[in-house]
Amino acid sequence: MMQKKNIEAFFSTLQTLNPEPKGELNYSNPFTLLVAVVLSAQATDIGVNKATEKLFKIADTPEKMHALGEDGIKDHIKTIGLYNAKAQNVYKLCRILIDEHGSIVPQTREELVKLPGVGRKTANVVLNIAFGQETIAVDTHLFRVSNRTGLAPGSNVDIVERSLEKRIPKEYKRHAHHWLILHGRYICKARKPLCGQCPVYQYCQYKEKEPA
Repeated sequence: MMQKKNIEAFFSTLQTLNPEPKGELNYSNPFTLLVAVVLSAQATDIGVNKATEKLFKIADTPEKMHALGEDGIKDHIKTIGLYNAKAQNVYKLCRILIDEHGSIVPQTREELVKLPGVGRKTANVVLNIAFGQETIAVDTHLFRVSNRTGLAPGSNVDIVERSLEKRIPKEYKRHAHHWLILHGRYICKARKPLCGQCPVYQYCQYKEKEPA
């Protein structure tokens, strides 16, 4: 497991390289972010952005999105995997936002996870990006990086999330989610990590890492 002093250096390095990390999903407000994250399940951000480019221009509120109908939403997102179920979820969550939340995206995890298609990970992403909350959304990248580097080892996403919450210094929690996703996506890749290009190589506990 990575030592506490190295965790500080690990995040300090990532912060220096990218002080204000951003997510790679395109959105214009909390509602479009919510929809984009729901659509991103088992899909790439690039694929979601292509599908939502026209959709968000004509439907950037729950009312406009709901007015399209389930089939109308489906027509825009049919290039994305599981588009039938996702269109149904988006249509239903719009109705709930309108009826129960005054068309405003809730700012609590408890309310967000009640929406169709929204699990804990999706809720954490929305809370972090849209509302600046210090949440950690453990996707495949965070799970891999946390285990591989020794940052926060765990056998499932819930254990890793709790461990990250405890081990990440408070001053880095706001952006930790993004730093780890980007690191996993572009450096600490699943099949062949680019150890020779890794800026935090010296802190990594991966036993099979390539020589620097």
